[in-house]
Amino acid sequence: MTMHRAWVYILTIALGLWFSATACNGLVADQYAELPVNLWCWGLFAWLYRNGPKKQRIEMLTVVAIATPMELFFSEVWLIYEYQRDLMPLFVPAGHYFLFDLGRMAAERMKESWAMPLLAPFVPLVLYGAWTGGDTSAVFLLILVLVFTKWGPQPRLYSAMAWAALAMELWGTYLANWTWANEVPWTGLTAWNPPLLVGSFYCLGDLLVNMAVVKFEGKDRLEVTV
Repeated sequence: MTMHRAWVYILTIALGLWFSATACNGLVADQYAELPVNLWCWGLFAWLYRNGPKKQRIEMLTVVAIATPMELFFSEVWLIYEYQRDLMPLFVPAGHYFLFDLGRMAAERMKESWAMPLLAPFVPLVLYGAWTGGDTSAVFLLILVLVFTKWGPQPRLYSAMAWAALAMELWGTYLANWTWANEVPWTGLTAWNPPLLVGSFYCLGDLLVNMAVVKFEGKDRLEVTV
């Protein structure tokens, strides 16, 4: 069941982004390109919500509640990226939950000792980006991911999300669903399109979700395992 759900997420993200970006290779009028993806993503979200346990339902609502204002702040206020059709597509908040759950599935297959070593390949790429000046923001984002993974309550999840988020971002930016600014506003830093350690934003979101779920469940501490 878990693998089946994982493939549903992967296909939903991959095909949904392609459909929206290309208007199904031009078969749909551009103004309606996002509509089928919106309907599918929220239909899937509703089905998962209806059939999931209480904890999953809390997680789903919390992800949407946190991801939506973060997306709007990043794209409409901070302007660190811009969507293809200006405003955030409606399928994005639901997609955040799909990626969160997918990252958790990957984390469950990892050993705890793998979390930090799996981040090692980022280091030379971060150094290269800083040296060339193409992605100086990656230095700070790498530090954030390392801090989350070293001291956060779910190290395997943060490590997995660093790679899962990068894969999704590479596909989304390749299709031009969104474009990251080369000059990061307010900071004087630069970024690739997408930033190499874009997963740090997802790690922060995951930590906030975990903290919120703990409060909703009436617990007094975060769970250490995924």
